[in-house]
Amino acid sequence: MMKDEATKNNKVVTFGCRLNSYESEAIKKAVENSAESNLVVFNSCAVTSAAERDLRSAIRKARKENPLAKIVVTGCAAQIDPQKYAKMTEVDLVLGNVEKSKAESYEAIGKGSNPFAFDGEKRGQTPLGLDPAEARDDIAHKDRIFYEAKKSSAGFLSIEESAKIKVNDIMSVRDTAPQLVSYFENKTRAFLEIQNGCNHRCTFCIIPFGRGNSRSVAFGEIVAQVKKMVAFGHKEVVLTGVDISSYGEDLVIKITLSQMIKRLLALVPELLRLRLSSIDVAEIDEDFFELLKTEPRLMPYLHLSLQSGDDMILKRMKRRHNRAQVLQFCAKARQIRPEMTFGADIIAGFPTENDEMFENSLRLISEVGIIFNHIFPYSKREATPAAKMPQVNGKIIKQRAKLLRQAGELELEKFLKKQVGKNIKVIVEKDGIARAENFLEVKIISKENLKAGELLEVKILKVEENFLIGELW
Repeated sequence: MMKDEATKNNKVVTFGCRLNSYESEAIKKAVENSAESNLVVFNSCAVTSAAERDLRSAIRKARKENPLAKIVVTGCAAQIDPQKYAKMTEVDLVLGNVEKSKAESYEAIGKGSNPFAFDGEKRGQTPLGLDPAEARDDIAHKDRIFYEAKKSSAGFLSIEESAKIKVNDIMSVRDTAPQLVSYFENKTRAFLEIQNGCNHRCTFCIIPFGRGNSRSVAFGEIVAQVKKMVAFGHKEVVLTGVDISSYGEDLVIKITLSQMIKRLLALVPELLRLRLSSIDVAEIDEDFFELLKTEPRLMPYLHLSLQSGDDMILKRMKRRHNRAQVLQFCAKARQIRPEMTFGADIIAGFPTENDEMFENSLRLISEVGIIFNHIFPYSKREATPAAKMPQVNGKIIKQRAKLLRQAGELELEKFLKKQVGKNIKVIVEKDGIARAENFLEVKIISKENLKAGELLEVKILKVEENFLIGELW
């Protein structure tokens, strides 16, 4: 891909989550297979308003640096509000999440379809591609309100601006096919998208409107892809998606995430390490704990979608778990695998959050021992229920986010110190840096030329900054 980028002078810029990073590999492949050159493709994120501000700034900078480039905006921000980006004079094409991995989408810059001219209209359905019966459903009704709000807030588009848009109705998408690409991090860790979209409607979240409803990849496709990844020499695979905990609910023959993992590991015995990108404790069953107990290839690191440590805030977020469930889940997982580590997503300053509610989130980090924290200052998103709630002062939000990060850094420091003197298994990534099973980073002291992908055992000697320092055992 790097060779093609140099030859055709194309560039893909990724914002946001690991799923976006994975899908950017599909975009690179699509661009490579198109006839276009001198493209700058922005694969966007819409999880916060700050992410969109950074995106717009990057688009303007790209235009100044390369006046002749063809600038394409895709991803969640483009899917949710295509008109906003079509109105930017710097932008030549706006693609939705369905269209972004197709080579033909990049063939005719400036010849897109009219905004919101969805296939559903041609089928005699509602303007949003929803069956009339579905429109009476609560979620479908709320989705309709959201899209109507986006349409009315966009303002008038000129013919030229309308022609920039190739965005279909994400809510009408029913099938998910795995991206036939291999996204590898540090040449050791391969990511596989097993699911996309989300059926939940958390009050702060805009992502379902960028990704659509939950859709699972067929189990047979997952097995085939993992076999390919292992054949390429990759010893670790990460299963990723928007809400992987809901995997299998939409398949004709239903299967849970735990059942899928068990069968996958049985069918691909040559896979040495399996990780999960993020899970929701409310959707994890007892079979998952049995897997932790019996399957050492399932790595002892779990990233949790928590968002808050206060029960009232969790209710106002419309989350499905409570504080006690989180504590119980983590205690049980660590009892089974004492080396277990946890990461978490936590929002600082959600509307109505007072000092006591914030303290509950702050305490949860130390009570659980969460060492890898993704802290998000609350960002007001248009047309979400949380945007109508009483907002917390921006300065307070910033301070709370800082305190949460500091609490996480303290937990990481404490946990790292406990590893000194232990022998642990690692996989070499690059430049003498290795990754432990529980996701800790280890700098290896060695005169040998360590190769990426090597599985080794090291003894931990000390801690430097946020790295463990170890020697070959």
